[in-house]
Amino acid sequence: VQLQASGGGLVQAGGRLTLYCAYSGAISTLEQLNWYRQAPDKQRELVASIDNDQNRKYLDSVKGRFTISDDNANHILLLRMDNLKPEDTGLYYCNAEGVMGHSRHNYWGQGTLVTVSS
Repeated sequence: VQLQASGGGLVQAGGRLTLYCAYSGAISTLEQLNWYRQAPDKQRELVASIDNDQNRKYLDSVKGRFTISDDNANHILLLRMDNLKPEDTGLYYCNAEGVMGHSRHNYWGQGTLVTVSS
């Protein structure tokens, strides 16, 4: 599975960005798609996830501001981010989890940088 993230940029606090992640390959094996982020000098954290049943989960600090969605037809994972805050700054990664045979697999795209200025 290949993942290609895009959409990052510089935005002022209170602004909006949408991140995109095009995924391809062994898509039928995937069970869940995720967005992670890593701020400078901090550990990577799970921001939002969506599973094959369209169940969504969010990091507490982004609830009500971020929306994850999966465009199945075009194989694009989206993360709409509203009311951005400086603490949302970081490198955002798309991630896919799946099962192939008896093995679980974890796939990562390259990061896309989000910078929120105060």
